[in-house]
Amino acid sequence: MSGKEFSIAVPASTANLGPGFDSIGLALDLHLNIHVSPADSWQLDYKTPEYAHLSGTENNLILQAAERTAAAYGKELPPAKLEIETDIPLGRGLGSSASAIAAGIELANRLLDLHMSDQEKVQIGTEMEGHPDNISASLLGGLTISYYDEEQIETVHVEQVDIGVVLLIPQEMFLTEESRSLLPEQLPHAESIRGSAAANVLSAAMVCGDWKKAGKLMSKDTFHQPYRQNRFPDFQEIGEACRKLGAYGYAISGAGPSLFIPVPSGEEQRLATSLGQLFPHYESMAMKPARIGTKSYETVA
Repeated sequence: MSGKEFSIAVPASTANLGPGFDSIGLALDLHLNIHVSPADSWQLDYKTPEYAHLSGTENNLILQAAERTAAAYGKELPPAKLEIETDIPLGRGLGSSASAIAAGIELANRLLDLHMSDQEKVQIGTEMEGHPDNISASLLGGLTISYYDEEQIETVHVEQVDIGVVLLIPQEMFLTEESRSLLPEQLPHAESIRGSAAANVLSAAMVCGDWKKAGKLMSKDTFHQPYRQNRFPDFQEIGEACRKLGAYGYAISGAGPSLFIPVPSGEEQRLATSLGQLFPHYESMAMKPARIGTKSYETVA
């Protein structure tokens, strides 16, 4: 790489939002930050203690995504030093893997001067993730609603999302593979129709900014939440508390174990405080959606 240093910032994400299974994502105002500087060989140094065991180049998702991106353009990556800090909780259903993949794609884009389009970035990221929900939100920011098959990806992007967000984050981690093993191989036709209708109305309501209606649809999922909610001993109690406190709704964030709670803008801190008192075994965090997706910028040495 050239002698210039630069930095990359990638937002966290929540996925599904109830019935939008594997297709809906929302960027959140937690970030993975990487400082990139010239080096003779690859060096990866995680400054965040929770991620320290990932330091080094072996099986690193950021580096894998960067190498895959370079290969897609027939190029070879020059080595660099990466100093990595993140406030995205690891293994809590908040897109930590997708953020690493998005960072790797942007790393290759900058190091190789590829001038990639958003569509090209989302395509590579989705191929790595297997579904577009988290990765599209982390790359683009805001709300993303996507369709993906082996030949085509289509995304509707809503940049500005005017809500507050509360996250309930437990101490334990969930492996996505473990959470997916709870899901059935098939659904009855009638259940699939109901789930599809719920996802359709959820999507339309969010695009229109009608989060009161969207919140109602979050509990109408048939694809994954009925099979995962038993992992939360207080799932119903949290839902009842959310309704009483004035939240729009609540949903499992991605594969879990965190819970995503959309609330009226400006009310996030009040609800986070109240829910934290009611459910002290969760970390209750107030935040906003992230309007800006993955970005890179010059930094001064």
